Amino acid sequence: MAPHTRRTTFPKVLIERDTDSEQSSSEEEEEEQEEDPPSEEEENEEKIEDSNDPKKKGKATITISLKKVCKVCKKAGHEAGFKGATYIDCPMKPCFLCKMPGHTTMTCPHRVTTEHGVMPAPHKNTQNPVEFIFERQLRPRITSMKPAYAIPDQVNCAAIRYHSRRVTCLEFHPINNHILLSGDKKGQLGVWDFDKVHEKTVYGNIHSCILNNMRFSPANDGTIYAASSDGTISCTDLETGISSSLMNLNPDGWQGPNTWRMLYGMDINLEKGVVLVADNFGFLYLVDTRSNSQIGKAIMIHKKGSKVVGLHCNPVQPDLLLSCGNDHFARLWDMRRLESGSTLYNLEHKRVVNSAYFSPLSGTKILTTSQDNRLRIWDSIFGNLDIPSREIVHSHDFNRHLTPFRAEWDPKDPSESLAVIGRYISENYNGTALHPIDFIDINTGQLVAEVMDPNITTISPVNKLHPRDDILASGSSRSLFIWRPKEKYDVAEQLDTRKIVVFGGDDRKRGKRSKDEYDDDSDDEKFNPKGKNTKAKKSQKETTRYGRKAKR
Repeated sequence: MAPHTRRTTFPKVLIERDTDSEQSSSEEEEEEQEEDPPSEEEENEEKIEDSNDPKKKGKATITISLKKVCKVCKKAGHEAGFKGATYIDCPMKPCFLCKMPGHTTMTCPHRVTTEHGVMPAPHKNTQNPVEFIFERQLRPRITSMKPAYAIPDQVNCAAIRYHSRRVTCLEFHPINNHILLSGDKKGQLGVWDFDKVHEKTVYGNIHSCILNNMRFSPANDGTIYAASSDGTISCTDLETGISSSLMNLNPDGWQGPNTWRMLYGMDINLEKGVVLVADNFGFLYLVDTRSNSQIGKAIMIHKKGSKVVGLHCNPVQPDLLLSCGNDHFARLWDMRRLESGSTLYNLEHKRVVNSAYFSPLSGTKILTTSQDNRLRIWDSIFGNLDIPSREIVHSHDFNRHLTPFRAEWDPKDPSESLAVIGRYISENYNGTALHPIDFIDINTGQLVAEVMDPNITTISPVNKLHPRDDILASGSSRSLFIWRPKEKYDVAEQLDTRKIVVFGGDDRKRGKRSKDEYDDDSDDEKFNPKGKNTKAKKSQKETTRYGRKAKR
C-alpha cells in the first residue's frame, strides 16, 4: 500500500519595507541594501492578516514588516544613536550632549565651543578673612603667573590586551616615575614598567571581581591598598604579590544581591593613618593601617541604599573629607565629628556624581563629574557653596559597558586650572571615528587640547596624569597607553621610542566570546559567586613599531 502523504499549503508571505528610511547615495547601494539581511537596528514584526474570504482554504497571509526602530524611545519611524562618528538625536528627547531641548547634538553650541555659557573665574582678592589667611599660608607654593601647559599629545608606548578585562583604575608609583599600576574588572592588579615596555606583571589572586580603587601606603611605597566589589580591602606587596585582607564585608559568601556589599570609594588620611572606604549601601568604614583592623562601626554618609563611589581627603587639611555617590550629592565632612547627618555642606547635582576631588595644592577648589554631562567647579570651599562657580558641558554620559568617566586635576599645575577627562561622543577625524581625551581649563571652560591617535578607536574613560613628569596614562578597554609631549622628541627619536607591545593572543573567534569575557558591563552586573581566583599566567609578548600588527 502506498504511503499516505498529507498535503500542506504554505501561507503567502509579503514583505513590507520602511520607505521613509534614509535613502543611500546611489542606486547600486539601494539594490545592495535590498539584498542584504535586516540590520540590528531593524526589528522584525510579523502580522497575520485574516482572509476576507471565509470560504478560502489554507493559511492566512503573513506580512513581515521591516521597520527601523529608535534605540532611545523604541518607537518606529525614525532612528537615533551613533551612525559612524555622527550621533543622531531622537526627536522625542532633548539634546544628548547638554540635555536641553531645541537643537540636536551636532548643532549644540556646547559642542562647537566648550566655554559656551561659562563665566570665567574672577580676578579679584577675596573678601573672606578665613580664605585670605588660608591662601596666605599657601601663597609661597603657588606661582602668581600661569605657566604654559605641557600637553602629552603623542602615544609613546602601549601595552595592548594587558588585562583580560577592561581597565577600571590607574595609579602611578610615588617614587619610581616609570611604574604604573592598573586594576581591572576581574579584580587583577597589574604592575607595568613602561620603560621596559615588554615586561608584564599581573597579580590575579587578590580579588575575585572589580578592583574599583587603590592607594599607596603612606609608610611603605612597596605596599598598595585596594578596594573591590567583592567587599574586601587588600594590602598587597608589589614585589612578591602576597596579599592580605584587612576587612571582609561578606564573610558568609554570596547570600543574594540584597545583602552583598561592594566597596567603591577609597582614600587614605595621612595624619590619622586611616584607610577610608565606602560601600554600595551608603556606609563609610575606617581601617587602621597600623593594626590592620576596622575602627568603630560603619557610618552612613549618603542616602541608605546608594553607592558611595568617591572619597577624597583634603591635601592641606586632611580632616576635611569629600564624598560623592549616586544619590545625586557630593558631601563635605569634618572627620573630627564624623557621624550620620553631620555634613558641613551638601553639593546637589541633577544626576549621579561619578567623582569629586579637592584641588591638589591649595585644597580650596572642588571639581565634580556628573552623569548629566556637566563638570562643576567650586572656586572656594569657604565661599558660597549653594551653587557651583561654573558648569562646563562635556560629553561623558556613558552606557553600562564602560568604566565611569572622572575628571581629574593635573597635580603639577600650580595654577590649579587644568583637568583631564575622556570623551564619550566620537568625532570624525579623516573618516575615522575617534574618542579624544580632553584637557580643559576649568577657570574659563576652554578646551586646551584634545589628544587622540588614529590607532586608538576605543573609548578612554580612565586617565591619570603623572604627579612629576609630563606623562598621561590612559586605560582603554583592556589596553594601557602612555602619552608624552610631541615637542620633546624629534622624528628619529619618535620612530625609536614609539613601540607597541601585544600581550597574549586573541583565541576567540570573531563574533564569539567566552562566558567569562562576555558583556563588559558596569558594576551593576550579576555577581558570579562561583568565580575562583586564578593566578596570572605568563603571556606571549611581541614588541613592534607602533601602528603595525604583531604577528601571532
